[in-house]
Amino acid sequence: MDQATTTGKPAPEAKAPLLKWRVGDVTVTRIVELDAIIDSKFILPQATPEAVLDIPWLRPHFVDDDGRLKLSVHALVVEAPGRRILVDTCIGNDKPRAFQAWNMMQTRFLEDLETAGFARESIDAVLCTHLHVDHVGWNTMLVDGRWVPTFPKARYLMGRTEFDYWRSAPETGAGEPVVFQDSVQPVFDAGLVDLVETDHVVCDEVSLTPTLGHTPGHVSVRIRSRGEEALITGDFIHHPCQMVHPEWAASADCDPDQSIRTREDAFAGLAGTPTLVIGTHFAAPTAGRVVRDGEAYRLEV
Repeated sequence: MDQATTTGKPAPEAKAPLLKWRVGDVTVTRIVELDAIIDSKFILPQATPEAVLDIPWLRPHFVDDDGRLKLSVHALVVEAPGRRILVDTCIGNDKPRAFQAWNMMQTRFLEDLETAGFARESIDAVLCTHLHVDHVGWNTMLVDGRWVPTFPKARYLMGRTEFDYWRSAPETGAGEPVVFQDSVQPVFDAGLVDLVETDHVVCDEVSLTPTLGHTPGHVSVRIRSRGEEALITGDFIHHPCQMVHPEWAASADCDPDQSIRTREDAFAGLAGTPTLVIGTHFAAPTAGRVVRDGEAYRLEV
């Protein structure tokens, strides 16, 4: 998602469940910044209420009874042997954003992260699947009027193609020039950024795989350990309804035709395998396995 694609607001009364998954020797933990129920026209214009209500398996987890999409903005902590990796960093506090629901947010994300056992100083790497506003926000935090790296002991892994694209076009960077300025440039200036390729190997268990189309250098995160496998999607898919309709491109996709091809190829490769798919914007239960469903696919949770 980007800041122009949802009308959802946080629901402070509803505490999001702490979800964990085990993949061999690797543990993945979901830390939620906010959950939202949205009008699909802001992110997936073709996913009308009538169209999604025609897909019965989407309820109750992924759409409500009125056909509105349920989505989540969350980070994922990947604990591999000897490494603690934070995948995507949500929206962030104190940040001026054009989209009102995300403007100058005040959430308990860092407190929730620490309560889950992940102090800021314990993160070894921050991995950005791409550099949209809702994936880089907690890269930095406001301290004495300055944006400083939130995770001071981490290396921030960003795709070289992705970084160069947004740096050379700051007027369109994730919708607002300020996003690159307050959430990417400060960690680069601090010398904490490693620019990597789309097939970068993070450690023995964790690597990147290119899933282009949403942005020019978009990646997903592949986890392999002891014969088990998982895939953290990033935004090549925003909502499980796209498993039925991979041709439904998101309004924020920079290359819709490529994003469609990426989804088609990804689902064909995942279907019927034991790979656990962890959706970066999927509402709880957030993860499942892709199975064939007639001529299409569905998420089996």
